[in-house]
Amino acid sequence: MQTRVAIIAIIVEDYDSVDTLNAVLHDYGTYIIGRMGLPYREKHINIISIAIDAPQDIISALSGKIGKINGISAKTLYSNVITEE
Repeated sequence: MQTRVAIIAIIVEDYDSVDTLNAVLHDYGTYIIGRMGLPYREKHINIISIAIDAPQDIISALSGKIGKINGISAKTLYSNVITEE
């Protein structure tokens, strides 16, 4: 099985969606390397970055699930680091 390292950038514009986002991230917790969140109080948004090492289909599924949550936007940046496990 091949895994890739990627970063998922998340913008939270609707604070009511945070519980749903956290539940989705919890489901994929075994693949998450780290998470950083920055509240931007002046703009009433939160900026989150997730570092992940997972198979391509897992990364795509997670990014897609996050992107479907109301009030949340997500984009994924893939590295060229591919590992055979």
